[in-house]
Amino acid sequence: MTIYMKLIKRFAVAAVALLLALSFFAPAHAQGVRHKPFVHAYNTTDDMETAAAAVRSSLVSAGLTIAGEYSPYEGALVIAVTSEVLQAAASATDYGAYGAVQRVSLTAMGEGENAHIQVTYTNPVYMAKAYRMDSDLVEVREVLEGALSAEADYGSKKGLTEKKLAKYRYMGLPMFTERFNQRDELASYGSYEEAVGKVEESLAAGVAGTSKVYRIDIPGKEQTLFGVALTRECSSDKFIMEKIDFKDMRQTAYLPYELLVKGGDITALAGRFRIAVHFPDLSMLGVHGFTSIMCSPKSIRSALEEAAGVVPADAK
Repeated sequence: MTIYMKLIKRFAVAAVALLLALSFFAPAHAQGVRHKPFVHAYNTTDDMETAAAAVRSSLVSAGLTIAGEYSPYEGALVIAVTSEVLQAAASATDYGAYGAVQRVSLTAMGEGENAHIQVTYTNPVYMAKAYRMDSDLVEVREVLEGALSAEADYGSKKGLTEKKLAKYRYMGLPMFTERFNQRDELASYGSYEEAVGKVEESLAAGVAGTSKVYRIDIPGKEQTLFGVALTRECSSDKFIMEKIDFKDMRQTAYLPYELLVKGGDITALAGRFRIAVHFPDLSMLGVHGFTSIMCSPKSIRSALEEAAGVVPADAK
């Protein structure tokens, strides 16, 4: 064998070895960083009132603004927070307003000696990627961690990559589910002021079992994000969470639902997107599966349409 042939053989062996090494490491690298929708801050044996007071104090001390709070059902409290950083990030993209708020939840768990309260919050990084924001909201994540701590991320066994979140669709079913950009168009008015006024009026009157949890006006934009409590039948927060929020680590910070005024248009995230992106491991079938709340996406849209001023067909 000539020296030339020996060199070719050695090169071939080295190339094969390199390809094998790359194939071994590629899957892990290709997966990228995986994100989960919620963060478990800590557990406390304090009663709800004491625990909530401590959480509020920590959030405010960290420079966050409490936009509103509510108890969607017994044993649960959700505190919505915002900040200049969140609102600036929200204003940078057309529909970034959906990420202008992060939610902190307190959920009573166990009984007797095992009674405790879970303190958790939405993962800003996960939400930023799901809502296609320009900012990754890492700074907001760090603020929340500093205020409340972070024991573990949860809400999905494996987590989702940035690529997956950017085009997220429940179980990839194009015939039955929506993506972030396929929003529910609820109503349109001649002006931003008219649209906001109609929503404020409806929520104050409790139309369709709705009420206001918070309002965030996005700086420099004719955009307002409302947090909306839902209590009517299949759309109700309690109904949905009793069906799908059954694991040991509760996902209470999924609540409340949002309604966005953008100019004269009023929209909301499609239920089959918003529910699914917060519960990405939710099975399709079973007593706790998506089919157990099959009526909810349509019912949520109906309630929010009425809150946006649309008169239901059976009332005309």
